[in-house]
Amino acid sequence: MASLKELKGRINSVKSTQKITKAKQMVAAAKLRKAQAAAEAARPYAERLAGVMASLAGKVAGQDNAPLLLKGTGSDQRHLLVVVNTDKGLCGGLNSNIVRAALRKARELVNAGKSVEFYLVGRKGRAPIKRAMPEKVGHHFDTSEVRNPGFEEAEAIASELVTMFEAGKFDVAHLVYPIFKSALVQDPTVQQILPVPAPTAVADTGGAVVEYEPGEEEILEDLLPRYLKTQIFGALLEVSASEQGASMTAMDNATRNAGELIQKLTIQYNRSRQAAITTELIEIIAGAEAL
Repeated sequence: MASLKELKGRINSVKSTQKITKAKQMVAAAKLRKAQAAAEAARPYAERLAGVMASLAGKVAGQDNAPLLLKGTGSDQRHLLVVVNTDKGLCGGLNSNIVRAALRKARELVNAGKSVEFYLVGRKGRAPIKRAMPEKVGHHFDTSEVRNPGFEEAEAIASELVTMFEAGKFDVAHLVYPIFKSALVQDPTVQQILPVPAPTAVADTGGAVVEYEPGEEEILEDLLPRYLKTQIFGALLEVSASEQGASMTAMDNATRNAGELIQKLTIQYNRSRQAAITTELIEIIAGAEAL
């Protein structure tokens, strides 16, 4: 059985940990509001952009002069999985859920006879993916030096992906990232980003006939890279909001667990202290009777 000094030390240690987790919970809660607002604000723009692109892509789909980012390489043998994780831990099972979804998609493709390669964004997803499929990890984009990855990082990632795609290094690219729903729920999702899938929704023009100038192909040449950047930017915003939400929930659970542990240790400490006092009293009484 632990001594009173050891129990007292454990109680103080857990109390110090509880203060840290409580502070981290409050910081995550403060950051969550801003991150959630940014993620939700980006969604309407992405949806509207997808609608405009649907109107354009529907007119050039299947044509030989369609942009490469839309028609693809003509093959689907080589797949690239762009996995977006966080750079920091202490956010519950968020990163493990993202990695699990990425590995599940990779195994599905491998079982179908496809070749798979990973493009990793964020530090926390590298180690488990390298342990599971070390030969499949090809590239990574470091965001650890950036406080809040934003459009500049999304533009750099998109440019690198387009360069790799045009160089014929892969045929299909999938984006793996979480969708923020609440502080308790962040659903990992897998979305194809290259070649850009023609959206099923068509932009609402109110029944009017729309003529594009210069032409659909020229507009798509500029719109497709912008669409890709928007998708990656949205994924970075979703990851940021998911990280703060998961961190707030995890730190809240840790704070409550620390409180329960402190209560148990305090009870054990009081019982041990009472037993020690009782033993001393018995020894004093026994000594007095002996005299």
